[in-house]
Amino acid sequence: MEMSSIVAAAPSGQESDLRVALESANVPTLLLVLAHLTGDDRWLEDPYRPTRQKGPGDHDTGGLSEAQQQEVRNTVYETVLALREGRLEEAPAPSPEKVVRMLRDSLWTDIPDEAAPMLAEELGLVDRWVDLPAEADKTGLDAVVIGSGFSGLLAAIHFQRAGIPYTVLDKNEELGGTWLENRYPGCGVDTPSHLYSFSFSQHAGWPRYFAKRRELHDYLVRVADEHGVTEHLQFGQQVVSASWDDEARQWVLVVRSADGEREVRSRVLVSAVGLFNQPAFPDIPGLDSFEGPCFHTAQWPEEVELDGKDVAVVGSGASAMQLVPAIAGRPSKLTIFQRSSQWVIPNPNYHRDVAETTQQLMREVPHYIEWYRLRQVWNHGDRLYPALQIDPEWPHLDRSINEVSERHRRFLTQYIHEQLEGHEDLLEKCVPDYPPYGKRPLLDNGWFKAVARDDVDLVTDRVVEVRPEGVVTEDGQEHHADVLVLATGFQTLNMLGPMTITGRSGRSLRDVWGEHDARAHLGITVPDFPNFFILFGPNTNAGHGGSHVLSAEMQMRYVMELLAEMVERDATSAEVRQEAFDAYNARLDEGLDRTIWSHRGMTTYYRNERGRIVTNMPWTNVEYWHMTRRPDPDEYELR
Repeated sequence: MEMSSIVAAAPSGQESDLRVALESANVPTLLLVLAHLTGDDRWLEDPYRPTRQKGPGDHDTGGLSEAQQQEVRNTVYETVLALREGRLEEAPAPSPEKVVRMLRDSLWTDIPDEAAPMLAEELGLVDRWVDLPAEADKTGLDAVVIGSGFSGLLAAIHFQRAGIPYTVLDKNEELGGTWLENRYPGCGVDTPSHLYSFSFSQHAGWPRYFAKRRELHDYLVRVADEHGVTEHLQFGQQVVSASWDDEARQWVLVVRSADGEREVRSRVLVSAVGLFNQPAFPDIPGLDSFEGPCFHTAQWPEEVELDGKDVAVVGSGASAMQLVPAIAGRPSKLTIFQRSSQWVIPNPNYHRDVAETTQQLMREVPHYIEWYRLRQVWNHGDRLYPALQIDPEWPHLDRSINEVSERHRRFLTQYIHEQLEGHEDLLEKCVPDYPPYGKRPLLDNGWFKAVARDDVDLVTDRVVEVRPEGVVTEDGQEHHADVLVLATGFQTLNMLGPMTITGRSGRSLRDVWGEHDARAHLGITVPDFPNFFILFGPNTNAGHGGSHVLSAEMQMRYVMELLAEMVERDATSAEVRQEAFDAYNARLDEGLDRTIWSHRGMTTYYRNERGRIVTNMPWTNVEYWHMTRRPDPDEYELR
């Protein structure tokens, strides 16, 4: 049916609410919805095609005139009513190839054809689940998952759906992982909420565009309940060790709880402990002598009193960027000890609530939330990738790595100058001297406004000692403190610590890896460790952008495909071959050498003491999707 033949009926109360809700809609998303529902490509052509976006944010108007925006809203309203009343039949779903073309037109950006299957999957047009053969129960297949954060729940949901018996063990007393443990003021996600969620469990009710800790934890609890995995979670269970029993073809775990230690066995073992679960404490002489409250941000005591106190914060990374603006004004004096300055990115949505009317659109307008999220998949992911590749011919490699990187540096430098207007004395402390994105990019939570306060002191002299009542810097000055907060990050290079994982030959994973040098095939599997799978493992962090959840879903699908292959071949174990592992890691290191994270102009938790990048991957999300789409059976020994 052509749009001209759609005649809107008199609106009821519900439809009237929808018309009001459309006033808060993201127009580029509405245009994609119209093209999807009607099959009419003209909604992504002139004069309706959104203009090229400048700067961060959602580009809500799409650059269209008020009259054009209203025409789009009216047409969506009429289309939704027609669909509800049966006067219009939804057009066939766009092909993966058309999804790419639609997103290209909407975002004014080059998207490779190879992205088509990944984007169609993220849009929900392709089934991403893996079904095991009916003979699965003959293999004695069962699994233990360590950790109940995003990755652990994802593994549980896959096992639940496939009918594989499983147990999730977590050292904490509740599920949630990072989003349970980190409770410091201001704690939240720096990835957009609608992107930082499962593709199969999108949430229309996010109250903020960048969710805070409590909202993320509530989401995980809801997902666990909705997918029926809660009864499989066991809390207060610390995995001390896991050893492979080659004769039984099982993992043997030693698990410690309040009742002592016990043995747990399973065919499959999945580590879902992530990167940010072990706080890193600084090696500062005298730290134990401090007489007041002293704690890491990941172990924030709810009863701590900050009002009217002298508070010292050691660190200026991601946690401090959220914490400091959240508490500024409460202490009588707030002193921040900064080792290095950070590039900070503004985003107009960071402090913005999601209007109830927008939440209504995401619930009621077909495909609205999916297309809104898909725009974020690309805008906050692979779109940035080219800017992080080193141009060896670029003449200013000390400050940027290519032409786009230089533009980013100028934009972000100007932003810092604008934020610190009237406080030029802080510019030297706050403008980094290394290329943007060399360290983890941080979103501005009001950092510069906070450090410019009269009751805040930003100290860049190195901390050399902690005394009972303060912190001493290398200039000899003692800075008084009643409360000492350690915003010093996590032991990201000490992967899977403090567990001892022992493989088929009797060697521990720590012995195989060496100090701070974790490696895995595709970041998931390691030779000599059959049926052992790591989620968010070595070199799987998409440092160029995107969502950890996106890559975790790729990894878990790969695990399920491999288990399906085992069942098909009546195998009881799968172990990646050494030659496949070596070939992958050679390509990995070669690719990493071309990225900004290899730049020696800054220190970063991405690299170990020898300069190897351990956490980040050099691939685009699209490339990694294709690498993990299906395992190559020739790369594994199936026994």
